Amino acid sequence: MSRPLDGKVALVTGGSRGIGRAIAERLGRDGAVVAVAYAREAVAAKEVVKRIEESGGRAFAIRAELGGHGDAVALWDAFDAAVGEFAPGAGVDIIVNNAAIATSSDLDGLTEEEFDQVFAVNVRAPFFIVREALRRGLRDGGRIVNISSGVTRIALPGVIAYSATKGALDVFTLTLAKQLGPRGITVNSVAPGYVETDVNAGWLSDPEAAAQAAAASTFGRIGQPDDIAGVVAFLASDDARWVTGRVVDATGGSQL
Repeated sequence: MSRPLDGKVALVTGGSRGIGRAIAERLGRDGAVVAVAYAREAVAAKEVVKRIEESGGRAFAIRAELGGHGDAVALWDAFDAAVGEFAPGAGVDIIVNNAAIATSSDLDGLTEEEFDQVFAVNVRAPFFIVREALRRGLRDGGRIVNISSGVTRIALPGVIAYSATKGALDVFTLTLAKQLGPRGITVNSVAPGYVETDVNAGWLSDPEAAAQAAAASTFGRIGQPDDIAGVVAFLASDDARWVTGRVVDATGGSQL
């Protein structure tokens, strides 16, 4: 039976855990060959590949530590070296810029080093990942999905630098959509709210904090990685061919 992403090749950065893992597994179930890019969690990335294969999909893991100069070139070199075994010819159809880091510092406590690093990973890396993909073979009709955050709509002073990176990513989305529209390439952002992942496990283990996070959503629960993966899967599909330059709020109606 035909699947919506049969014949497509996808790259998911930060694909070894959390939201990225759910996205990679969903795109694999939908038929895409998935490159699971990871920084350090090799075992976890291989587990994602295994789960995709068990569901009838095809995937491979590539190591890509982001945040340094030349990181995008190294990522695509690793991709090009591996993809031929899984899909004929070079090129990619779907790019999901999911990898990101956060800071827990307010304006007063933020160091210059923290600022530089969070912008390097969250903004500079997606910028040059896309530029390098355009040089190497992002196909016409492709999809770029940038994982943003509800903090661009809901002010949280304690993560001010992280919030600023996601705002920058949304502007990148808007501008890139205009540039790539003539090629039929859509570019969109997805903005999650509170999501139950291993990254958030520490503070969500506090019952009071978990209750507050659940109460923020109009649905009265904390988001799950699959909630976000479903939105990304839609934007990656042909059904979303007329949607571009948008920030899709996936916060579960937080603070409406």
